[in-house]
Amino acid sequence: MTLGRTDPPRGRGCTQPDRCATRCPTGSRQASSAPGEVPASPAERDDSPVGAVDTGSHAEPRTGCGLRARRDDGVTTKSDFSEEEWARIVRAPFVAGLAISLADPGGPIEAAKETMAAMKSATSPPSREELLADVALDVQAMVQERRHPLKGYKPTGPAVGDEVVAELRGVMEVVAAKASAEEAAAYGAWLLASAQASADAAKEGGFMGFRAEQVSAGEQAMLDRVREAVAT
Repeated sequence: MTLGRTDPPRGRGCTQPDRCATRCPTGSRQASSAPGEVPASPAERDDSPVGAVDTGSHAEPRTGCGLRARRDDGVTTKSDFSEEEWARIVRAPFVAGLAISLADPGGPIEAAKETMAAMKSATSPPSREELLADVALDVQAMVQERRHPLKGYKPTGPAVGDEVVAELRGVMEVVAAKASAEEAAAYGAWLLASAQASADAAKEGGFMGFRAEQVSAGEQAMLDRVREAVAT
């Protein structure tokens, strides 16, 4: 009689046999328990994967059950934020550009140039953090679908400049609460770069281009306020 290889016992209801030998409690953990000792539950075991769901047979990662788990590699991405938070994060580069337009309103040509400059900055992050890449990808999708990134956001009141600066400060608080210090700093620098790009997009004042300023006094004052708001 030919004896075949006996596979190690697998947990009841296991849906991933190739991983069961190392992940199921019937495999490694129970075998190492002392006589009379009650085996630890998946939630108590120190070898359970972070952010796992107890399926009854072994700890299944949340991503395997259709749920989104926070990455444990220290990288912050879109999935770490709620829909409302993410909407604010994506539109913030445009809010920064809007701050410049409100600081020293020009004609329609100047406004169009400033908007285009903010758009270019929002699709070209200055560094390689994945958080910034996720934002840029969503902005690109909005552009392709002809959706305005500032849709639904319209500061009102007697001090719209203050409202815009407060919005930028609030967005930075959202990012800083979940991202690393380096990621938050990179995102803040991106917002400032968007504001600077808008300020540099069109000359202000003068007559037919003569004695016009590249960055007016009002725009420079707003740039200083934006820099303070996004500082981490």
